[in-house]
Order: sequence, then structure tokens, then C-alpha cells
Amino acid sequence: MTALEAVGVYVPSGRVPIEDLAEHFGLSTMQVQVFRRYPQLAQSSRDPDGGLLELLRGAVADLDGLRGREDRVRYVVHARTFPLVVQYPQNPLRELCFEFGLDQAATFAVGHHASASGLLAVDVAGRLLTADADPEALALVVAGEKGFARQTRTASETRFLAEGAAACLIRAEGTHDRLLAYATDLRGEFEDYEYEYEHEYKHETEAAAALQQQYADCLAAAILTAVERCGLEMGAISLILPHSVDRLAWQRVCRRLGFPLDRVVLDNLASIGPLFCADAFVNYRTARTRGLLRPGDRYVMAAAGAGLGAAFSAMVFEH
Repeated sequence: MTALEAVGVYVPSGRVPIEDLAEHFGLSTMQVQVFRRYPQLAQSSRDPDGGLLELLRGAVADLDGLRGREDRVRYVVHARTFPLVVQYPQNPLRELCFEFGLDQAATFAVGHHASASGLLAVDVAGRLLTADADPEALALVVAGEKGFARQTRTASETRFLAEGAAACLIRAEGTHDRLLAYATDLRGEFEDYEYEYEHEYKHETEAAAALQQQYADCLAAAILTAVERCGLEMGAISLILPHSVDRLAWQRVCRRLGFPLDRVVLDNLASIGPLFCADAFVNYRTARTRGLLRPGDRYVMAAAGAGLGAAFSAMVFEH
């Protein structure tokens, strides 16, 4: 049964108020107010001097349990929100492997589920390790990106993507943070979800409007499916470690689930901002730091992403 052996995180110390980013990304005063009021985004973590390698390096350096076991890492997987994260011929993932003595590992990226690709990467890594049938083998999943264009730093009118990274050491079998169930719902009808631009005017497509309307229902359904697959009900779930989309969205999801909002770890939303694929893992570290997870607790990691369609995903773990 796939298990999280360890989780490392790196969030740059720099913070930039949303107002300071408005001009650079073409945000109006009204849009800034929307960011602050609805998702409650006050600032965004930024590392102006570092690149993608520095983000991933920080997360792996924070990873307990890797040192001395580098030779056991079979796979290094980069979970990506966007297919293109650096300019050719840069390859920060391979550079990362050389720095940490992981050059023997097979490296690849998954990005088919956009912001939900972090959960997909954990599932893929676990399946590969299970197929190898080596109980000592490990996989490393890293998540984190640097937005290099306006379209890769903003998603809809109420999300502003921040900078940070996470690293997860995965094994096929483990005694803690065991994966009990994974569910993902792929919705191709939302393929044309992006906003259209015409003479500098931005407006919703029909798919974008439909996605906004159905978002909470779809994400709640994915969570319920994962919980039911391991024979549980929502009352048995201690925490939800969310994709930090915005507080209002999670209020709606919780209403549909009948789940208390105060058991969704939203601590990092206002102080860091939403992170590319790494939110659930950063929120896991926050839950551990706050003492919110006890041995035997069942918790959910949940995320949604939109690109060529939409993906709504959830994993149930036992701590």
C-alpha cells in the first residue's frame, strides 16, 4: 500500500502584497479587491532571485529520510501544473538529481491533471514501485513551479499563484501515512475553460462559466468517492488538506459534504497564496506542525485542476 515516507517543503521568505503585483499583471483596482475579499489573498510568496531549481532544491533539502538512501530512489517525478515550466534546453529536474546524488533514478514529469497533478504523481510513483516489487525502493515526487507569464500566475479572476515547492518520499509499503484510496474525475466538457481575450477585454467562455458553477459539486463528489472506496464516511475523516483555491470555494465544498470548514487546513491561503501542485503537501506539513494529525487519523488530500478539461481528485490517507 503506497505510503508517504516523508514530506519536505520550501516556501520563500519573500512576500509581495497583491497591490504591488497589480500593475505588472494588468489587474484593475476592482480585481485586486476581488482577490482580497473572496479568496482572502493578501500577499503572495516570491523568490525574485531564484529559479525553479532553487525552489525544488529547498524542498528536497528539507526532506527527512533521504540522506544515506539516495541509491534506493528509483524514480524522480515532477508534478506540473503547466506542460512547459522552463525554456529549452534547461532541465532543472536532472540538475536536481545530480546535486542530491539521484542521477541513477529515472526522471519524468506528469502534468495531465493541471493543479491536481501532485496527487496523480503520488499515484503513479506508488504504482511503479509496486510493480518493481522491491520493498526497499523509493520514489521522489517534487512539486513547484515558477510562473514565467501572466497566464501561468493567474487562474480565473480569484486565484493568484504563488511560489513554493514540496518534495515527497514515496514507498510501496509503509506504516504511516498510508494511501487508502484515490479517486479522480476527468471532465472533458470543460476543455475550453479559459478566458477569451478580444481587444484587451477578458470574458468567460461558456465552459469557464460552467466550471465555476459545478466546481464545488465536482470536487465534493471526488472526495466522497475516495472516502467511500475505503469503506468510510465523512464523519471518520479528521482533516482535509486542500488545494488552496480560495476560502469561498471550500465553504461551498464543505456544505455539500456536510463537513466542518474549520477542519480544512486553510492557514496558508492568506499568508502564502495558492501554490502550483504543492498545496496539499505544504498543508500536510502545517497540520503536522500544529499537531492536528494523530496516529490512526484518516485525512483527505484534495485538488482540482483545469487545462484540457478539468480534473477533480482526492486521496484518503491513514496517518
